[in-house]
Amino acid sequence: MTEHDPSETTAPAAPAAEPAQFANLQAEGDGNTDLNLDVILDVPVTLSLEVGRARVPIRNLLQLNQGSVVELERGAGESLDVFVNGTLIAHGEVVVINDRFGVRLTDVVSPSERIRRLR
Repeated sequence: MTEHDPSETTAPAAPAAEPAQFANLQAEGDGNTDLNLDVILDVPVTLSLEVGRARVPIRNLLQLNQGSVVELERGAGESLDVFVNGTLIAHGEVVVINDRFGVRLTDVVSPSERIRRLR
């Protein structure tokens, strides 16, 4: 029986990886350059509203109980922030419709500004 020298073994060459293929997102028919958004319209996103923030030491956090009041950095009457998947997209105000809370958008961040903030 002879010993095998691993330095003499050459692995077979791996086949070249094919680039990923994606569905055509261009609108069909009229040559319109608008994206076909139908592909993403049913993708769920998380919409969250932020009334304000507070920075507190853990000591104070552990002392919170029912009835405690936490002072927020934002003043009463200021607009709240509307986020989609953590990205600020608008500012708004709280409204009540049929005994339910809602938000009325007062200012929407432009698409170019949203993209700038992603970077």
